[in-house]
Amino acid sequence: MQGRLFYLKDILKMAIPIIYGNIGFIMIGVGDVIVAGRHSTETLAAVSIATAITNCIMIFGIGILCTISAILSNYRGEGKNIGEYFYSSLKFALFLSVLVFFVTLSFIPFIDKLGFSPNLVPLVKDYFFITAFAAFGGYLHCMAKEYLQSFEIVVFPNILTILCIFLNVGLNILLVFGCGFIPELGVKGLAIASLITRYIMGLVLIVYCFVKLDIKIGKIRGYYKDLIKVGLPSSLATVIEFAGFNIIAIVMGRISGVYAAAHNLLCTLTSVAFMIPLAISNALAVKVGYTNGAKYYTSMKKYAYTGLAISTVVMACSAFIIGFFPEFITRFFTNDVNLINVCIPILYVLCFFQVFDGLQVTLSGIFKGLKQTKIVMISNIVSYWVISFPLGCLLGLHYRLNLTGFWIALCVSSIILCTIMFSFLIRRFKSLETTF
Repeated sequence: MQGRLFYLKDILKMAIPIIYGNIGFIMIGVGDVIVAGRHSTETLAAVSIATAITNCIMIFGIGILCTISAILSNYRGEGKNIGEYFYSSLKFALFLSVLVFFVTLSFIPFIDKLGFSPNLVPLVKDYFFITAFAAFGGYLHCMAKEYLQSFEIVVFPNILTILCIFLNVGLNILLVFGCGFIPELGVKGLAIASLITRYIMGLVLIVYCFVKLDIKIGKIRGYYKDLIKVGLPSSLATVIEFAGFNIIAIVMGRISGVYAAAHNLLCTLTSVAFMIPLAISNALAVKVGYTNGAKYYTSMKKYAYTGLAISTVVMACSAFIIGFFPEFITRFFTNDVNLINVCIPILYVLCFFQVFDGLQVTLSGIFKGLKQTKIVMISNIVSYWVISFPLGCLLGLHYRLNLTGFWIALCVSSIILCTIMFSFLIRRFKSLETTF
């Protein structure tokens, strides 16, 4: 019987490279925010509004693709040759990218009707149009990374992400502000830089899969069915969560662009620390998935509870840092006094929110490994749309707490979300006790 230290080391061995890659991925977004903020508050507001909507569209396919590693790890635990599933995964990713491409383009005419400031509307449309074409590169990258992750190959994909931070920042500066014969493109420059970076990341990983793995064409049975059965609820849960966050930027953006910019800044900030429990979640999806497929139920429980403990400690440390240095952290992103004054009070609320946000994403990874993602979807619906958004409107709009009210509501909903999911996890483990 392996001790707790074994499971801690085994999770971290896989999670640490993913942590670096996840932080690298979010730092690409941080670079966008910093460059946009340095260009102008208007640019930051336009990008904040545009990404709030495009993320909700793009994340649908990403959410499904992010179950590839969990499903294939279950297959690996069952003794199947998962080298035969590459082409099916690639076809599925391309199908989703085409679907999301057209959905993104079709949304552009509705931007005029959302009530944003007239000066922001054309900027939001420009970002939307270019981002639609980035779906292909982004989905290829996600699919290849997940496929490699199912083999527990995590070092190279995440080193690539870290290297692309510098590529994206360089392209942002060059295209947003212009240089020599390259004109100042502003919002368009941010979108083009992201598009180029996503294609490079996707294509490099696809080539790496062919070089590193023994890819074969085999008879695939039930794979697409499992992708839909496990991936669709997981994807919808992610969309619900993203929509729960991004609807705030849309609602508050109609009141003032400063609130939209502040919300984007706060989400970017919390996302940096969130990348650590997200990496733990990714590792647990694979570890729990493998033990579930192999029916090693005692090991499954130990992986799950160890991962939850790691996430709790990490997010508590992050909350401590933010709570003691709110102004310093905010000024790292912007020098706009109005923006700083809006953000600082909310950072104290964010401290509590982060701990439970880390727990919920870790629990989601465990349920992916168990191939039981419907509970994740239902929990997100209840937490974000039955509780968070109505409570946010009450506090933020009726009682005029503005953006602070919405973040208090997010904090309350995250606590409820964790409670629901953890209760179901305990119930699931109890149902398996007869096989331990």
